Amino acid sequence: MDKNLPAVALGTWAWGAEKTFGDNLNAEKLKPVVDEAMKMGLNLWDTAAVYGMGISETVVGELLEKYDRNDYYLSTKFSPQIASEHENAMEEMLNGSLKRLKTDHVDIYWIHRPSDVEKWTKQLIPLVKSGKIKNVGVSNHNLAEIKQAEKILNDAGIKLAAVQNHFSLLYRSSEKAGIIDYCNKNDITFYSYMVLEQGALNGQYNVNNPLPSGSERAEKYNQMLPELENLTARMSEIGKKYNANTAQIAEAWAINKNTTPIIGLTKEKYLKPTKDMINIKLTDDEIEQLESLAAKTNVETKGFWEHAMI
Repeated sequence: MDKNLPAVALGTWAWGAEKTFGDNLNAEKLKPVVDEAMKMGLNLWDTAAVYGMGISETVVGELLEKYDRNDYYLSTKFSPQIASEHENAMEEMLNGSLKRLKTDHVDIYWIHRPSDVEKWTKQLIPLVKSGKIKNVGVSNHNLAEIKQAEKILNDAGIKLAAVQNHFSLLYRSSEKAGIIDYCNKNDITFYSYMVLEQGALNGQYNVNNPLPSGSERAEKYNQMLPELENLTARMSEIGKKYNANTAQIAEAWAINKNTTPIIGLTKEKYLKPTKDMINIKLTDDEIEQLESLAAKTNVETKGFWEHAMI
């Protein structure tokens, strides 16, 4: 994996997922985000064929088209649940992604869900050898599935470069299952998504100011807000020491756990705080306090698409 990759990836799940996030975003609204991020060197863009069923990739491709392809990194995903019955279904989906992203290669290509590890991992091999895929990753895979995919790739002379799982203060199953430790020992980059739990940990929402109704995330997280108050209050207190807000502490925690967080950004104003957060070094005691308070919330934030890591 390229050692010049930034310490965070910018996630585009919400770019075209109005039902999930309640936002109506388009290229015009997102152009300032992309332009400012590129100026700051935040140039790793994470998307997927299934995000808005191609809408996210189309917007990303349109907004990055004016930049030199060597100046940014693209991460997108093969989603087995929307694959065709075609014998080369992965190549078919990848070609669609490449077309929407206006490129001839992706820097990281992920198997989004572990539907049939052997079948889909094998389909990656010719696509890596063709140059269309520079690095391979697996997402939402448990440790046994990661090792299975890794062996298939190793036998073909290909390294498993990355793992991408849900990981936050409220959902640490990849750590408890030994996945993060395994990645550290085997030079596999661990990408953590939903670090802010779709906004529930960004400090903006509480019992008196819930997430805006009418979206799936509001339906899921608003009922948890009473349990999160002690945790977010402590995150805010710790943030004062570092001149940081609650969201930055949640993100910095993920970096301090030796993961690369995927930060879903839809507004330009969040870019500088994201860049500043990268250098926050929490103390061991602060990390322990946050994790203890998070464990006491006893909330379940596992996504419907995930299977248990433990």
